[in-house]
Amino acid sequence: MERTEYVINKSSFEFVNLDSNIHDNKLDTKPVGYLRDALRRFAKNKGSVVAAGIILILVLFAIIAPMASDYTVSFRDPYFRTTLPICTAAKNNPNMDFWDGCSEVELAQTTFELYYGINVESGQEAVKRGEYTVRQVTRELKNNKTRVDNLYTFRLNSYYKVGAYYKNLTLEEYRSIQEYQDRTGKQVLYPVVAKKERVTALLDQLDPSTASSKTYINDDGNFWYKVKISSKAPYTPTAVFDENGNYINNYAVDPTSDKDLYTSKMLVEGDTKQYLYGIKNQNGFEVRINYYEYFCYVHYMAGDGIESPHFIFGTNGDGQDIFTCLAAGARFSFLLAILVSIINLTLGAIYGAIEGYYGGLADICMERISDILGAIPMMIVLTLVRLQLSNKTDIPSQDIALVSMIISFLATGWIGMASSVRMQFYRFKNQEYVLAARTLGARDRRIILKHILPNSLGTLITGSVLVIPGVMFSESSLAYLGILDLSTSTSTSIGVLLANGQPYLTTYPHVILFPALFISLLMLSFNLFGNGLRDAFNPQLRGSEG
Repeated sequence: MERTEYVINKSSFEFVNLDSNIHDNKLDTKPVGYLRDALRRFAKNKGSVVAAGIILILVLFAIIAPMASDYTVSFRDPYFRTTLPICTAAKNNPNMDFWDGCSEVELAQTTFELYYGINVESGQEAVKRGEYTVRQVTRELKNNKTRVDNLYTFRLNSYYKVGAYYKNLTLEEYRSIQEYQDRTGKQVLYPVVAKKERVTALLDQLDPSTASSKTYINDDGNFWYKVKISSKAPYTPTAVFDENGNYINNYAVDPTSDKDLYTSKMLVEGDTKQYLYGIKNQNGFEVRINYYEYFCYVHYMAGDGIESPHFIFGTNGDGQDIFTCLAAGARFSFLLAILVSIINLTLGAIYGAIEGYYGGLADICMERISDILGAIPMMIVLTLVRLQLSNKTDIPSQDIALVSMIISFLATGWIGMASSVRMQFYRFKNQEYVLAARTLGARDRRIILKHILPNSLGTLITGSVLVIPGVMFSESSLAYLGILDLSTSTSTSIGVLLANGQPYLTTYPHVILFPALFISLLMLSFNLFGNGLRDAFNPQLRGSEG
């Protein structure tokens, strides 16, 4: 193989910047700090970013919703218990029946006639759109006899099903409602039925499949129409209809229509009779009130901005607005968890820093103290503190429960944080930059605060963030099990809402659905968010489970 020789002479070279000094060029990019670099790494984790967004939404919900809601935690309405969620846009939208405040039911004829009578008398659609289907069921009786019953399937509106009920009013209240009727055109008072003609026989038999049938008929106030009671069991009252299939009213006629004290008369359309709207008694008048309109009247007079009953998440068994209670409970749980997290972070960082920096005998003694405290179950601490505080009768029970829980969390909650900080100090205290600072005369406090602790920042932040969902979940678990009750007349918590919703899990699942959904989203989001923070602040731990 022939070898080729290359000749390099002086002319092949050329001087660069012969007449000037050469210096390093200035960097075109700005230096990236530790926090900015961690933020960039965190932003690359899409799951953690989404989780952070969900957490932000939940926090904003807890802050803003109680202020934006028309209701408060102290609001309770016995007639709107376990009311279903409703959205204004879903009222007349057949594609959103799941959020229209109605539920599909199948009830006996007597109960159906009761609810359909509300449609006829007030125009309120207790039976949604007046639509229903009928099926016949043959029941076996004694002596080989049978009975055919009609079962009606329809969508029952949980807001209108209350209908009318009897109520005692003073003369001032009676006149105030009449003035409200004249001013707004909304009918609150309806003609009463003579007492001797009211249905009182075996009201519990109206709907044998429902244990709370008495709450549906509201002290027989919805029996405004003529009925007949069967002569055989179950002796249920059924409506009497005219030849056109219409209800026949059973209103009492006012015998003093030309000389009474009433300021407002609301006649039945198409009827020339003057009916009795109030029966005078010792305290004023007994009247028959449509509760939905009476609710509107009460809040109209109070001026609180509530125009009509509407509960976007429904109500619980106490008649409280779940939307408001959930937001208020979330705010309380967040504040409690953040307070505990900050205290545990402070105690754990100080304790772990002393252990890890000084080591030796100090570390051994402090570790044994941590081992002893860590071996005590939180439940034992909680019980002992509650027993001790219970002896002091001047402390309310809710305050005892709250103080007991905070002390039990703080008694051992800092141990995990202290252990993490201790390991970080053992890792960094013999690094060259620490030795250099010590050689230059830096004091222990400066080395701890300026050189070692900042390098432990990732562990501290991740640990403190994960304490928040841990505290909230523990509080929810304790309240759900009935060990703690942090509710008062003006406050509540997520755990209390879950506990109150348990009895309605099969009948009214929405009562527990929204608190359970909130705590589930919170736990999952914090888990993903904490993993993202760990990877961002400690890239060496990426993918680890610790």
